[in-house]
Amino acid sequence: MAENKNELICDSVSEDIIKIAGEIAMRDGARNVTVRQILRAMGVTNRVFYNRFRNIGEVLQIVHRRTVYKMRENIKSEYDMSADVFAYVTDIAVKILLSTYDLKNQFSQYSFETDSYSGENCSWWMTQIKKIIEVAKSTHQIRPDIDADNLSYTVWCFFRGYNNDAVNRGLSKEEAVKRFMFGLNCIFDGIR
Repeated sequence: MAENKNELICDSVSEDIIKIAGEIAMRDGARNVTVRQILRAMGVTNRVFYNRFRNIGEVLQIVHRRTVYKMRENIKSEYDMSADVFAYVTDIAVKILLSTYDLKNQFSQYSFETDSYSGENCSWWMTQIKKIIEVAKSTHQIRPDIDADNLSYTVWCFFRGYNNDAVNRGLSKEEAVKRFMFGLNCIFDGIR
């Protein structure tokens, strides 16, 4: 047990709580995860939970953060300047879209809403997108007059909004990719 009331326990039981919360979120939706469900699944008391976490929101934030980091794994650290930037971006975008489906549909809305309140994930992605835009400009693959800040924000909003809508509408992966590629190609046509 923690020595200080404000000091929470971090151990394998904490990881089990996080894991079960994630499973419930993926199965039933993040909005439907309750402490009671977790306790029932684990066969433990309230005290076990509240010695480790202040509330269910704290657990869901951890699950969300891990989901975000998993999404980030889809972007390659370095862009090969000899490669077609549009093929590179398409590859990343489709992998992220498919990963969302593989991580399960029901957690997507929570992630979408949580990102609205936290600028960290938006900032991370916009920085990555801006790097790609700058390389594309320097290799003359997109128009030199393109404002990288505005375009990175536009691309972030498109990817994020499209992904959320496709998942929540329950589009099949194939249909989602087909429609996504149509929109993405329209954006590409506008910046070439």
